[in-house]
Amino acid sequence: MGSHHPECAERLSAINDRLIAAGLDMFLAFHDAPAATVEQLSRAHPQAHVENLLANVPDHGIRHVDPDTAISPGTMKAALRSAGAGILATDLVMGGGVENAFCAIRPPGHHAEHAQAMGFCFFNNVAVAAHHAMAHHGLERVAIVDFDVHHGNGTEDIFKDDPRVLMVSIFQHPFYPYSGTDNPAPNMVNVPVPAGTRGDAFRQIVTDIWMPRLREHKPQLILISAGFDAHYEDDMGSLGLVEADYIWVTEQLRTIADECCDKRIVSLLEGGYALSSLARSVVAHIKALADI
Repeated sequence: MGSHHPECAERLSAINDRLIAAGLDMFLAFHDAPAATVEQLSRAHPQAHVENLLANVPDHGIRHVDPDTAISPGTMKAALRSAGAGILATDLVMGGGVENAFCAIRPPGHHAEHAQAMGFCFFNNVAVAAHHAMAHHGLERVAIVDFDVHHGNGTEDIFKDDPRVLMVSIFQHPFYPYSGTDNPAPNMVNVPVPAGTRGDAFRQIVTDIWMPRLREHKPQLILISAGFDAHYEDDMGSLGLVEADYIWVTEQLRTIADECCDKRIVSLLEGGYALSSLARSVVAHIKALADI
């Protein structure tokens, strides 16, 4: 994205280093993500939009999609693999070989709308995975859980009024992308929270609002838009979550997965830009997923 941009390659390096330092690498199975195909991406985005993004990669330098989002020569290769990671993880989980999976990917995806790249995002990775689960594996009910500090406007744009998909989320409001509060569709459980919101309020929202709706939906697969920029150390936002909150919410989602969908969870990295808190939070999340 350019020098000093928060969405940088060091995000994944920090996560990998922390996994090794925590001794988790020996407990995990690692997979290289394949590139998503145009056909797979076109379930969530218009094919012409996908082909336009792929055709407009600069030979050098960067080309801005919006003031915050830029394409460099390697961006589309990374974006295709980010979307492909969710597809592979879905296949692994649906095949029964693993109960759950975490996709350490960049660029993120939940701001990518049906026909608009924005907010560091090009393809909506979680939406591509959800569509793959329904089209390829025949699922009739999928849940998407988004705890990024920013509203997943792209995911909402793609799935609003699609009764197969329930999306539950929290997000700081008012805050970028300044959406999610105006008459959301019945399958969108959007919970805006003010700056300064901490873990106790977050846990109450999960308990009182998310969990009943998830149980009512009875998802056959849970997908997580796992953004860690709601951490109190991350100055991308102004919320106050900590590692213990990410562990707790992951455990709650595992409870729903145990009840409804044979433990199947696919978690995909979204935001998180303070490298230390990002890495610590991802490791906490993975430990909770793996019950280590």
